[in-house]
Amino acid sequence: MQNENMNIDQKTNKRTTARLGAVQALYQMDIADTSLEEILVEFSAFRLGKEVDDEQYLSADHDFFTQIVKGVIKSQLSIDPLINDSLSDDWPVSRIDATLRAILRAGAFELSVRKDIPAKVVLSEYIDLAKSFFEGDEVGLVNAVLDKIAKTISKAEVLPSK
Repeated sequence: MQNENMNIDQKTNKRTTARLGAVQALYQMDIADTSLEEILVEFSAFRLGKEVDDEQYLSADHDFFTQIVKGVIKSQLSIDPLINDSLSDDWPVSRIDATLRAILRAGAFELSVRKDIPAKVVLSEYIDLAKSFFEGDEVGLVNAVLDKIAKTISKAEVLPSK
């Protein structure tokens, strides 16, 4: 049983690290206008599980990292409106901080596409990620926006289609 729990913890930690890497990759793509292929190669070869500037990056679930980054790019036209609908009218997703935008996009992607991951896990993971980047109201914003998206998606799944 202990060995089984250790495997679950390792998988969880690798997914947490993959989420962090995905947020960093999405941020870099947004700020530096880096292509998807360039970013995937860079993170695979030089970041995930590697030593950078005398800091050892933790090992990540590489497939999960790739799914998030590719998924956000592929689904951006459907997830950005979800985020916009959860923000105030005068602060569309295009106007918010690039790191915050990357966190919200990755979280919205997981909530809308990865039905195998419970919404409370997704919210918890991305709230923790926000805490690692921000100390102010941004953490509450991530919580509120992703919670609203989760509820919107949940309602849409229960309503019969016409």
